[in-house]
Amino acid sequence: MKTLLRPARLAPGARVAVVAPSGPVSEERLQAGLDVLRGWHLDPVVAPHVLDRHGTFGYLAGADADRAADLQSAWCDPSVDAVLCARGGYGAQRIADLLDWEAMRAAGPKVFVGFSDITALHEAFAARLGLVTLHGPMAAGVDFLKNARAQEHLKATLFAPETVTTLVSGGTPLVPGRARGVTLGGCLSLLAAELGTPHARPGARGGLLCLEDVGEETYRLDRYLTQLLRAGWLDGVRGVLLGSWERCEPRDRLRPLLADRLGGLGVPVAEEFGFGHCAGALTVPFGVAAELDAGAGTLTLAEPALR
Repeated sequence: MKTLLRPARLAPGARVAVVAPSGPVSEERLQAGLDVLRGWHLDPVVAPHVLDRHGTFGYLAGADADRAADLQSAWCDPSVDAVLCARGGYGAQRIADLLDWEAMRAAGPKVFVGFSDITALHEAFAARLGLVTLHGPMAAGVDFLKNARAQEHLKATLFAPETVTTLVSGGTPLVPGRARGVTLGGCLSLLAAELGTPHARPGARGGLLCLEDVGEETYRLDRYLTQLLRAGWLDGVRGVLLGSWERCEPRDRLRPLLADRLGGLGVPVAEEFGFGHCAGALTVPFGVAAELDAGAGTLTLAEPALR
């Protein structure tokens, strides 16, 4: 797996667009998020349909065509330096085929931030644009608004990425060892759902795979991992980093499943890296070369996430 193209870091005054590719957004939270961004001396602009709600499917932030148009317009606007997702939920997969990827590629690299359902877009940005993206807190998310650790780690990644090139685990290794590869991953259920689609990577070969999820029964996590294994998507993976499993079963019950499904890969597996659906979630760049030391509980980037 090759490293991807790194976008430029942000500077004070940078213009950032906020889009809603997935679920509906709270206006109160959106305004609070914009205030945070302004406090970072950024110039946030809100895409036209961010506060929309689909007339039939209330779990979507407006019509598919409108959500896709917001993302594409923001990306192709030369005055915009970064595109931040307002929240996850569901719906990113529904717009992936509506985007003009050639036009977005021609617009050049810029920063893209999101997680959860946005995993589908991280995959597409890697596969279609060859671009490093940031798996991190979203502009109208509770963690972004309320948690200083999450805010500061994202801010440092955006403005001074050389200061956050090592992530430290809070847990013991599931499988000890060291490995080098290129970071990728996101929400486990979305990675499984992306199998066979035209905008996803063919597999995790050569990668350091970051996995997390939220609100899933253990048998469902088993199903997703088994699906990835049976499809050969995990063949050649170099190492695995596990993030949060919020609203899943307690760790002592989940750990045996993760050991059962991932232990046979013969690669280091490290737990509790603090990314995903958890308080104080760290920002993890996808598409950069890194070294995982599961025994020491560290992920060290070979170069900053942004140039």
